[in-house]
Amino acid sequence: MGFGCCRKKIVLVGTGMVGMSYAYSMLNSPDICDELLLIDIDKERAKGEAMDLNHSLAFLNCSMKVRVGDYKDCKDADLVTICAGIPRKPGDSRLDLLNKNVEIFKSIINPIMDSGFNGCFLIASNPVDVMAYVTQRLSGVSCAKVIGSGTALDTARLRFILGEHFNVSPKSVHAHVFGEHGDSSFVPWSQAYIGAKPVEEICNECSKYANINLEDISDKVKEVAADVIRAKKATYYSIGIVLKRITHAIIHDENCVLNLSVMPNGEYSQKDLYIGLPAIVGSCGISKILQLNLRDNEKEKLSNSCEIIGGLCHSVSL
Repeated sequence: MGFGCCRKKIVLVGTGMVGMSYAYSMLNSPDICDELLLIDIDKERAKGEAMDLNHSLAFLNCSMKVRVGDYKDCKDADLVTICAGIPRKPGDSRLDLLNKNVEIFKSIINPIMDSGFNGCFLIASNPVDVMAYVTQRLSGVSCAKVIGSGTALDTARLRFILGEHFNVSPKSVHAHVFGEHGDSSFVPWSQAYIGAKPVEEICNECSKYANINLEDISDKVKEVAADVIRAKKATYYSIGIVLKRITHAIIHDENCVLNLSVMPNGEYSQKDLYIGLPAIVGSCGISKILQLNLRDNEKEKLSNSCEIIGGLCHSVSL
């Protein structure tokens, strides 16, 4: 099944809280696909999740078929979204987590490719930038067709926080988080706008906002996930909706700009790694990475983030 066909099929690998938040979000977006296939190492759980979702169809404006499948069913899928992996445990280093998830991905990617799959991959498993890199290397498909959720969620958090500060809708905030989905991410304030007006200009011109510290906001964006985890043990609703948004852009060939984990080919003087950057995404995956005119200090922050992620990418044994 290709993108030219009228029927759309999506495969979800991993039916944990993130995966099922994504599935539930798609169930409430009736135009997104015709069939959703669930795959999980715990087949009974996947079966129960499929039943639970199907039981709501009588009250939804949706004809999506949800069923449990196997990797061979990926052959005619338009998109495979991977939310599988293990969370970081006390005593585990980031590299420990990475190595464990790489082994899990080897058991996932190889049978998917053996099925004859020719669609796009959307990766949500952490560390997402490195896992997108691992997926591309294991699958051998074009880097344009392997996409990580990247800093899309970080960007959504930034826009929400700025919207609260300036009392405007997050939809009217145009600002981005660049780099790693993690500690080395940063906000290029030179590219942040409320409507068409630069955020820095608003802060300088209006005494009401003169005391806003933009770097404090950058730090808050990075810390807020930990706040959620302390309060409820995990984050899943927001990333589920973010994944649904990316999925819609791919399935419906939107060619819209989202902040995703992508592989640059010389943009920002980077290559051979995945990192969070604004990119145009549609049915064929990533068609273009937008190269913005960053300040020198912002270029340094991006270079630092790329160095960290690049080191992890090249440390894994594939």
